[in-house]
Amino acid sequence: MASIQNVFIRLFLKVVVKKKKMEVVSIRSIRKSLDKLTSLSRLPKGVKYEEINCDGVSAEWTIPDNLQNKGVVIYLHGGGYVSGSIKTHQALVGAIARASKTKCLSVEYGLAPENPFPVGLDNAVTVYNWLLKQGYDNKKIVIAGDSAGGGLTVATLLKLRDEKAPQPAAGVCLSPWLDLECTGNSATTLADKDPMVTAPVLKRFGLLYTTRQNLRHPYTSPLYADLTGLPPLFIQVSDSEVLYDDTTRFEQKAKAAGVTIEVEVWKKMVHVWQAYIPMLPEALKAIKKLGVYIDGKTK
Repeated sequence: MASIQNVFIRLFLKVVVKKKKMEVVSIRSIRKSLDKLTSLSRLPKGVKYEEINCDGVSAEWTIPDNLQNKGVVIYLHGGGYVSGSIKTHQALVGAIARASKTKCLSVEYGLAPENPFPVGLDNAVTVYNWLLKQGYDNKKIVIAGDSAGGGLTVATLLKLRDEKAPQPAAGVCLSPWLDLECTGNSATTLADKDPMVTAPVLKRFGLLYTTRQNLRHPYTSPLYADLTGLPPLFIQVSDSEVLYDDTTRFEQKAKAAGVTIEVEVWKKMVHVWQAYIPMLPEALKAIKKLGVYIDGKTK
């Protein structure tokens, strides 16, 4: 049964998030709204943040005081490829760093429409290659992200595979957006249940991020990619979000391609509910599970 805190958060988001308005409001306003929403999150104790430049790409180290592992989590924030930043996701990344006892490197990748595809993808690959040049073991690197950042996570894995680069240990996705066209049944059947996300808004963001011709490019919509040869994947998704079918369809394709994939389906959670730590008990439980998984890959 969902917690009372989850019920409150769903009601809060229904009031605060104007889904119809997001179909027409300016991208600048959307960015400001996300900044305001995420500013409600408290940064976890025992974590320090350090800005760094990775071969021209701005990034930020998130270092927990319980650091034990030698590996790194590259984190790619969500925001529909048009919003979000290192700052909006500091609390979430800090919680993951502490739970996994691993330092994280958040990437300030280029956002559309100013920096459309493939800028963000190239930024992510640049940061990964920078880590290798610093001497980090690829077998102890995990690439992770939420929502659009989850899609970008898989796209980065695909590009690294195609470039025959050393593969990371795993990919971790939170409520990933894997189909820019939003063709899954959940895009319509769960539209009323999801207080945050709608297919029309996502389609708008998708066209700002890429061209109509590239909506099914494997690096923009990994659902349509050949997934053969990808490293292990771990996904958390809710059965009450518009993007639910992105994960269910992707899981089937990944298994058919021989990819090791673990999917956790959480009931009645909002999109990227993990970000509501420490307010939401289910967020704490999900973060702990993410921590266990990442810890096992980065020792």
